[in-house]
Amino acid sequence: MSIDLTKEYICLDNLNLYDSPEFLKLATQVAKTRHLVLLEHSQDYARVRLCEDDYKGYLASRDFNKIKESTKPYKAVVIQRAQIEKHLLEVINFTQLASKQDNYYLWGGTVGPNYDCSGLIQAAFASVGIWLPRDSYQQEEFARKITKEQLIAGDLIFFGSPRINHVALYLGYGSYIHSSGGRNRIEIDQLSDNGDEVSQKYYSQIVSYGRIEQSYQPTSLT
Repeated sequence: MSIDLTKEYICLDNLNLYDSPEFLKLATQVAKTRHLVLLEHSQDYARVRLCEDDYKGYLASRDFNKIKESTKPYKAVVIQRAQIEKHLLEVINFTQLASKQDNYYLWGGTVGPNYDCSGLIQAAFASVGIWLPRDSYQQEEFARKITKEQLIAGDLIFFGSPRINHVALYLGYGSYIHSSGGRNRIEIDQLSDNGDEVSQKYYSQIVSYGRIEQSYQPTSLT
């Protein structure tokens, strides 16, 4: 297909984006109907930016036929906290349903059934039209900081040692759900040092807690 850097495109199928033009490492996955713009391209790849979260990666030329020019440019919807609260149960249900499918931890996974930690969180909120940044450290910067004592169901828990590299969704009653590399699946763990060895290790690496106050508004133009 003809590629035009001035156009916005829509995905016709789920796609993989890679972190380099060598396509050695998955950067993220792109769900069908998402929008993207092209930043550069060659006969082998296109470097793209996803419109919903500003995430950038490399699309292989073999997938050029899975995008088409969008007839209606992406327009972000502004969603504030009061409306977000109405959807948190759906967000939680999304993660719990995902955990019931056969799954494993997939670095870069966002479209299921296999997710990475921030991919699960982003997908859960996106399922109700609330876009978050892609990576866990970006989600931590985006969320409003709260204390452990302020946690309510639907808040986020961030982990690292010391840089943020993991995120989970708080379920309430002292438990959280996450796509866990340590367990290689989506799992519910306890927010305490009384759990099993894996749970205790995660607990020891908690850095902060956050609350989603609004939907992400794209900023990048290039």
